[in-house]
Amino acid sequence: MIRKIPPAGWAGAALVAGLCLFPFAMALITGQPVGEGAPKFWQGMLIQVFILAVYAMSYDLLMGYTGILSFGHALFFGTGSYVLGMMLKHAGWPLWQAALMIVVVAVAQSLIVGVLSLRVSGVYLTMVTLAFAQMFFILAEATDFREWTGAEDGLQGIPIPSWISPTDQRLRFYFVALGFALVMYLLARRVVSSPTGAVMVAIRENEPRARMLGYNTFVYKLIAITISGVMAALAGGMNAIWNLNANTAMLGVGTTINALLMTIIGGAGSLVGPMLGAGVLQLLGYWLNAAFGPRWPLIFGVVYILIVLFFPYGLVGTWRLRGAGLLALWRRRLGEARQQV
Repeated sequence: MIRKIPPAGWAGAALVAGLCLFPFAMALITGQPVGEGAPKFWQGMLIQVFILAVYAMSYDLLMGYTGILSFGHALFFGTGSYVLGMMLKHAGWPLWQAALMIVVVAVAQSLIVGVLSLRVSGVYLTMVTLAFAQMFFILAEATDFREWTGAEDGLQGIPIPSWISPTDQRLRFYFVALGFALVMYLLARRVVSSPTGAVMVAIRENEPRARMLGYNTFVYKLIAITISGVMAALAGGMNAIWNLNANTAMLGVGTTINALLMTIIGGAGSLVGPMLGAGVLQLLGYWLNAAFGPRWPLIFGVVYILIVLFFPYGLVGTWRLRGAGLLALWRRRLGEARQQV
């Protein structure tokens, strides 16, 4: 039996194909080589979008699907950056071993943070997660660990294998980043489509009822934090490869706020929405900065207010609701027309 592919699947495949062809299309449009000038610049912009998309998607697993509002999600993103940098620069590990270490550290970190923070809820949970992130922020800036973390200067000059150099092998890194975002999306989609994902949504909607049905909500929330933390840490590692450094700003509250903005702008609880929100935040920020200079955050604030007012469920969430209404109206009109005939 041939399984019918839904329209959303075709749209996703078309988007991936378009992103694969994008560097070559830009080269044709601008008349410049694919690894130079404008094509190379826009590859860099999209690489940052891909990395932020994974980071935003990891936050969506917490807030959008499980209902956990965290102000310390930058903890995992920054930790991934620092772990990769320290393993490559100080320990001399190969890239694949450094990536494995990111996963190990992120799992351990997520379990510790989850076990300690999930004992409370609401605003108290939010403040506990913020406290953890600030603790690691202070440790990263401490002069006692300057040899390893670079203190307030950050960990600079991370040695990256030449085959994945974001400077010399920009096109290759572009496809690696695109593949990374696609794999993370498929894994996240598998999680939310599983029975575990269904329980996560049940916790978000009504945790006492989920508990009454016999589910250990603490365990499921801990699973959500762990998966989310690992995804965010891997995104942080990719960010360190892209920037060739890790700095304390990655552990700051502003990095968590960016994840929150991307999730809200795109639409919480959709996975695709936060990825779209990452594109809006990155690309709109670039264009506003080019047009308004230092005043661009003010303009972005106005744009954000307009998005919240006119797209209260985010871009994807609002589109789905209004699209479903338009589809129902179209079907009703079509049925009426058939009856008249």
